[in-house]
Amino acid sequence: MDEIDISRAIIEDFTKNFLDNLTVDVAIVGAGPSGLMCGYKLAQSGYKVAIFERHLRAGGGMPGGGMMFNSIVVQKEVIRIFDELGITTHQYNKDLFVASSIETISALCYKAMKAGAKIFNLMSVEDVIIRENCICGIVINWSAVVWSKLHVDPLSVKAKFVVDATGHDAEICRIVERKIGKKLDTADGGVCGEKSMWAEKAETEIINNTREVYPGLFTCGMAANAVSGSPRMGAIFGGMFLSGEKAAELIGTKLKKE
Repeated sequence: MDEIDISRAIIEDFTKNFLDNLTVDVAIVGAGPSGLMCGYKLAQSGYKVAIFERHLRAGGGMPGGGMMFNSIVVQKEVIRIFDELGITTHQYNKDLFVASSIETISALCYKAMKAGAKIFNLMSVEDVIIRENCICGIVINWSAVVWSKLHVDPLSVKAKFVVDATGHDAEICRIVERKIGKKLDTADGGVCGEKSMWAEKAETEIINNTREVYPGLFTCGMAANAVSGSPRMGAIFGGMFLSGEKAAELIGTKLKKE
C-alpha cells in the first residue's frame, strides 16, 4: 500500500458511484431532514435515488437544533418514524417529544444510505433540464466552483422526478420560474416566500404544501412552505419528516404508473 493506492481507490470508487447515478428515478436537491426522509422512503421502495447537497455535511439546519442547543422537538405523530429509525426520544409533555439533533440526522442519513439512496455532498444544482414542459433532470457543479465564482461548465443528471428540498429559499422552484418565464401555479401565484414564525400553523400547512408544483418537480420541507407562502416553524421537525414521507408517497404513486 502506498499513497497512490489510496488515491486510486478513492477516485475509482467515487467515479463508479457518480457514473452510476447520472440517470436516476428521483434526484433530490438538499440533504436536510425532509430530503433525506424522502430519499429514504423512495429507496426503501426500490427506486434509484440520488441526493445532492451543496454543503460539506448532510443535515440542513437540523444539527444546530434551536439556536445551537442541539436538541429538537417533534410531535407524537412522528414517533413511529423515529422508532423505525432507531432514534432515542424523551416525552416532554402529552404532545411533544425531544431528541438529539445529532443522533437524529445521523440515524436518518445512515438509514437513507443503507436503503440505497446515494448522497453527493459539495455539489450544487445551478439549473434544471426541461423537455416538453416537464422537468427531467438537474444541472450540477462542484460547490467550490460556485463559491469561487469560476467560469466552469456544469454536468447534468437525468431524473424522472426532481424534488426541491432546498429549505427556506426554495432554490429549484425559483430557478424553474426564471427558466419557464412565468410563475409557478400556486394559490398566490409563484414562489411566495415564507412568512414569519408560527410553529403550529407551519407544521399543519407543510403537509398540504408538499406536492407537485410543476410537471416533474415536487417540493418538500421548508421549500414547500416557502413556495406556498406559509410560516416557518423553528426547531420543531415533525412536519419535515412527514413532508418528506408524503413526497415519497406521491412520487412513488407516479413511478408505479410508468
